[in-house]
Amino acid sequence: MSVRESLLARIHKPHDVAQLDAGELLCLAEELRERIIETVSRNGGHLAPSLGVVELTLALCAVFNPDQDKVIWDVGHQCYAWKLLTGRADRFATLRKLGGLSGFPKPCESPYDHFGVGHSSTSLSAALGMAMARDLHGQTHHVLAVIGDGSLTGGQALEGLNLAGDMQRRLIVVLNDNEMSISPNVGSLSLFLSRTLTRAWVRQTKKDVLRLLRSIPRIGGDLVNLAQRSEQSFKSFFTPGMLFEAFRFHYLGPVQGHDLKELTRHLHMAAQVEDRPVLLHVLTHKGKGYPPAENNPTYFHGIGGFEPETGRARAKGHTLPGFTEVFGDTLCALAENDPRVVAITAAMPEGTGTSRFQECFPERFVDVGICEQHAVTFAAGLAKEGFKPVVAVYSTFLQRGYDQIVHDVCLQQLPVVFCLDRAGLVGEDGPTHHGVFDIAYLRHIPHMKLLAPRDEDMLRHALATALNCSGPVALRYPRGAGYGAPMNPRLAILPTGRGEMLAEGKDALVITLGSRVHPALEAVQRLHEETGAMCAVFDPIWAKPLPEEELLELAARYDTILLMEEGVRAGGFSSSVLELWADQGALKGQRIRRLGIPDSFVEHGAQQELRVQIGLCVDGIAAALQALMQDEERVAARLTAQTR
Repeated sequence: MSVRESLLARIHKPHDVAQLDAGELLCLAEELRERIIETVSRNGGHLAPSLGVVELTLALCAVFNPDQDKVIWDVGHQCYAWKLLTGRADRFATLRKLGGLSGFPKPCESPYDHFGVGHSSTSLSAALGMAMARDLHGQTHHVLAVIGDGSLTGGQALEGLNLAGDMQRRLIVVLNDNEMSISPNVGSLSLFLSRTLTRAWVRQTKKDVLRLLRSIPRIGGDLVNLAQRSEQSFKSFFTPGMLFEAFRFHYLGPVQGHDLKELTRHLHMAAQVEDRPVLLHVLTHKGKGYPPAENNPTYFHGIGGFEPETGRARAKGHTLPGFTEVFGDTLCALAENDPRVVAITAAMPEGTGTSRFQECFPERFVDVGICEQHAVTFAAGLAKEGFKPVVAVYSTFLQRGYDQIVHDVCLQQLPVVFCLDRAGLVGEDGPTHHGVFDIAYLRHIPHMKLLAPRDEDMLRHALATALNCSGPVALRYPRGAGYGAPMNPRLAILPTGRGEMLAEGKDALVITLGSRVHPALEAVQRLHEETGAMCAVFDPIWAKPLPEEELLELAARYDTILLMEEGVRAGGFSSSVLELWADQGALKGQRIRRLGIPDSFVEHGAQQELRVQIGLCVDGIAAALQALMQDEERVAARLTAQTR
C-alpha cells in the first residue's frame, strides 16, 4: 500500500482532514482525484465538477466539523470528494450503480449529506432555513451553502440571497466560480463575476507597485497600507463585492480555489463573521488535475464510461442515432424552411441537441441559463408576437416552470412547443432526474396537447406536427438510442387524437405509447412464439387529446387489456384512459392491468435494470400479459363449473 493510498484510509470522519499537514493534504488531493477519475471512467458520472472542488472540499473538512456544521451542496454534481471523505470511500466503486452510492447528496445515504439535491439553485433557500432553525433552537453551529456561478443565475438563488441579506442571520455562502454551469454561462450576472482583476498581469503589476512603494524611505510602509486599503475599495466597486455587499453580505475574495492555504485562511475568516451573512468568492477550474477534462469541461461535465489514460469515450454497443440527435437535426431542417422557429434551452444546448441549431441559426437561438421559469414565459412572449418557440428541456427540469406553463402559455393558448428530452427513466442520475411525471402534470392543463412518439422516425413527424399546431404542444421522448426505425424523408402531419393499431390479435390487447411501444411488440411476438397467443398492440400516439373513438371501440372488443406507460400510474396516461372508459360507460367487467411507475421514487441504476425491476421490459410485459390471460382462463373455468 502506497503512502497516498493510506491517506484516505486514515480519514474515518471528515474532520480527520484537519490532522494532516500541508504536504499530506496535497497528496490526499491527488489521491482523491485518482479515485474519482478511476471510478467515473467505469461508471460514468459528473467528472469535471467534482475534480474542480477537491481542494475546496478538503478545506471545508479541515476548517469545519460536519458532525455539527451543515454543508449544503447546490445541485450536487460536485459531491464525489465529499462522499470519499465522509465515510463512503469503501463503497465509492458502487457510485451510480443499482443499489450503490447515489451520484448526488442523499440524506438517507449518509448523515453528512445534510440536504438532498439534484436540481440547481436550491442551496441558499435550504441553508437559510436551516440557519433560522439553528437560531430558534438556540444552537451555534455553522451553516454553509456551496453554490456555483451557474446556479447563481437561477431565480431561486437570487431570492435566497435577497432574503438572507434581509434577515441578517449568520450564514456562509461559498460561491464556486468556475465560469460554467454545464455549458458556458450566459447572462449579465456571469459577466459581472469577472476575473479581470485576478489575471496574472494584474497580480504581477500589484506586486511591482507594492515593491516600489516599500522602497521609499520612511513613508514606504504607510503608502503600502494606504494602497492596500484603496485596493479593497477599488475591488469592492469593480468586482462582485459590490453586488453582494448590496445584498448586505460581507464579501470575501476572490480567492484561488486550488490553493489550500488560502482557502483555509479565508474559510476561517468567514467563520468569524457573526453579525451578518458572508459570501466567500472562490475561483476554481472544472476538471482540475485531469487535462482532458480541463480542456473540455462541457464534455466531461456528465459523461459515460471512458478510457482514463486518454479521456476517449468507450465504444458504445450501438451505432443508432439517439432521440436527442434526431430531434436536433429535425429542428434545424424545419427552421431552414420557417424563419419563425426559435430554439430556447436552459443552459443545456449539448444535452438537448440544440447546439447545432445554435451554430446554424445563432440569431434565433437563446440559452437563458438555469432559468426554466423564465424560459417558458420568454417563449410565451415570442409566441404572442407570431414566432414559433421550441423550448428544449429535460422532462424533470420542466417541472420548475409549471406555473408559467399554466398561467403564461396555456391560459392564453399560445403556440409554444415543449420538447421533453429524457422522458421516462433516465438511469444512473436517479430520482431527481427521472422524467416520469410529465404526462401527469401536463395532461390536465386546458389547451395543452401531448404527443409521445414511439421511435426516432415518429419523433420527426411529431415535431413537425407540433410546430403546425395553433396552441401549446408538448412531446416527450426518452434518453438514449433509437430503435433503428426507417426514416421517412417526407415529414407528415399526424392527425390529432388518432392512434394506430400496430399488431392484431384476439386474445388480449396492449395499449401503450412512447418508448414502450417497440418492447410491447417484441413481447407480443415472443408470447405468440412460446404459447400461440395472439395479442394486439395499439399506440395512441397522443396522450392528449386521446383517440377517444378508437379507445372506446377497443374497450368493446377486448376483455383482457394491459395499459402501460413509462411514467407514473397515478394521474398518468393509463388513468386518463380509465377515466374515459368510466365516463362513457365502457367498463363492462374487462380484466385490466396497468404497468407503469408505482407511487414511489425510483432509485438510480442503468435504464434497463430499472425497467426490469419495475416490469417495463420485454419479459415483464410478456409476463403481465400471460398472467392476465391465465386469470381469464381461471374465471372462465370457474363460471363453467358454477353452471353445471
